[in-house]
Amino acid sequence: MTEPIQFYADEHIGRSIVVGLRRRGVDVLTVSEAGMRSASDLEHLKFAFDQKRVIITQDDDFLRLHAQGVTHRGIVYASHHKTVGEIIRGVMLIYHIGSERAARRHGPAGRKDRVRPGARR
Repeated sequence: MTEPIQFYADEHIGRSIVVGLRRRGVDVLTVSEAGMRSASDLEHLKFAFDQKRVIITQDDDFLRLHAQGVTHRGIVYASHHKTVGEIIRGVMLIYHIGSERAARRHGPAGRKDRVRPGARR
């Protein structure tokens, strides 16, 4: 079975967001817990990639790094204009949809299913 998405919250993500996600069963690792407080954005991306985690951030520098082609497992950018509840709902949507898509891509014994959108099984 495919594992659910795991997240890595950078220092711009408030504790209330992390707690809210964890209460909903989401695996979230914080920068502090990882011992990465003084790391650069590139180091955060590498760490998250190596740990197979998607970064959650409110730092638009990560969007620039993505545009420059830096490798990552995913970046969830949460606007500063969103409430804690809106951010949690958005991450939960990504969590559920991402996990479902990953599960659909892998059939029995981990083989790739080639199902086209709208195709019948």
